[in-house]
Amino acid sequence: MSRPETPAHRPLRRRGWTWTLAAGLACTLTWSSPAGAGPSDTGLKGALDRILADPRMDGGAVSVVIADAATGKRLYQRDGGDRLMPASNTKLATSAAAMAVLGPDHRYATDVLTTGKRRGSTLVGDVYLRGSGDPTMLAGDYQRLAAELAASGIKRVTGRLVADDTHFDDQRLGRSWAADDESAYYSAQISALTLAPDTDYDAGTVVVEVTPGDDPGDRPRVKLTPPTDYVRLDISATTVEKGRPGTVAVSREHGSNTLTVTGDVPVGSAATKEWIAVWEPTGYAAAVFSDALAEHGVHVSGTPRTGLPTPPGARTLASHRSMPLKELMHPFMKLSNNIHAEALTKSMGHRTAGHGTWDAGLAAIGAQLEKEGVSTSDLRQADGSGLSRMNVFPAEELATLLLSVRDAPWFADWYASLPVACAPDRAVGGTLRSRMCNTPAALNARGKTGSLTGASALSGYVTDAAGRELVYSVVLNNYLAPSVKSIEDAVVFTLASSDTAAGEIMPSSVRGTRSAEPDASLECAWRKPLHC
Repeated sequence: MSRPETPAHRPLRRRGWTWTLAAGLACTLTWSSPAGAGPSDTGLKGALDRILADPRMDGGAVSVVIADAATGKRLYQRDGGDRLMPASNTKLATSAAAMAVLGPDHRYATDVLTTGKRRGSTLVGDVYLRGSGDPTMLAGDYQRLAAELAASGIKRVTGRLVADDTHFDDQRLGRSWAADDESAYYSAQISALTLAPDTDYDAGTVVVEVTPGDDPGDRPRVKLTPPTDYVRLDISATTVEKGRPGTVAVSREHGSNTLTVTGDVPVGSAATKEWIAVWEPTGYAAAVFSDALAEHGVHVSGTPRTGLPTPPGARTLASHRSMPLKELMHPFMKLSNNIHAEALTKSMGHRTAGHGTWDAGLAAIGAQLEKEGVSTSDLRQADGSGLSRMNVFPAEELATLLLSVRDAPWFADWYASLPVACAPDRAVGGTLRSRMCNTPAALNARGKTGSLTGASALSGYVTDAAGRELVYSVVLNNYLAPSVKSIEDAVVFTLASSDTAAGEIMPSSVRGTRSAEPDASLECAWRKPLHC
């Protein structure tokens, strides 16, 4: 994956569309006929062919399918059967399968248990912290578990705190995930026992906030959220004179929890925040819970252990239940949360095969896709999130899935989790919140975004000018341009502005459109803070 660069604020001219970048994310789009593209086909095919003839896709690969949502009739196909990297459009398959396999009311359980005996305020034996994969656990949730244990009258535990993460296997990273993303929060390790630093629920990560000292030469102030000794800070950054460029960076050493803070922090500058994945999230959860027990006056004698199963017959001392899946779907899909996708994948494996593994989970997803009429022999799914570059999906199969799930009993909840074009509330618009503004697609189109270097996708639903609901899937690969998001947008707002049944297609003169930044090569939700 490549890192995003700061866009130059200059006009960008391409055959067909002209962008004029303004401050922030704003840009205007106008249509002009590409050279050699005559007016012979003024219908949907001609309009979309002209959009997809953008020179940024020269030498690249395009897979596009448009269908009538009510009848399933394909209205447009462009290499719809070609297998391309879908990036985070993979989450359409994972999320739909999760709703079907686990159910919209599924809740994750995190429990504190023991087989020990009480002697007054002393518990003789070990205490087990058992997770089932909840990616939404916060430090406050561990505090409440500790408070519940303390409220029962226990003040001392003679044994150890044992962190039980055996609901999932110990394979922490997905197949073919990039090694240089190891400390990136969107590539955090997967465990059945973990925690997130905030309500974006990026499980397995810690927030590092760096602020300048009072004077040049001072050591910067560094704050961790949640506060924990599980990670160690190695600070070589320096406070520099006001007005100097800020170059602060935070990284984690491979195989360790040493976080290195380097660079210059100008006096008076705003805080720099980085979300960093920890090494071994099970130990992270155990450390935060151990601190919570101490804060609530519960002393545990032994050293914490990880990876051991809770013995049969253990009784529950405290418990926490997550939000139901139909609610978890919102931070998952709106913000394109990779860790949620992988936790759900392993959860489906445990539900269907008794094994919380990627293999079992992907088999469960595949079985559900087959039930939806998707041809799994024409695709490959290597993980739940789309972070793996081994995933390949044709637009035709994504469109088939979008059509099929419309009659599912959980469809309304699933549909509500999809990002909404130009909806400014981050919890509604998600990764589409600054795209297709000032077009008929604004507050109309819903879809799942996807971005990897050289791979971009957008698939979902949009209503045309006559009130006809359409399904669309646009998957673009192997381009060299920084971004092709505006091509996807042009397809969708052309559909929204046209009466596709009557053949009245209007791809021209769309002005004042605000779209994703032209150089976005990562899923915008994978760059903090979300600014897509």
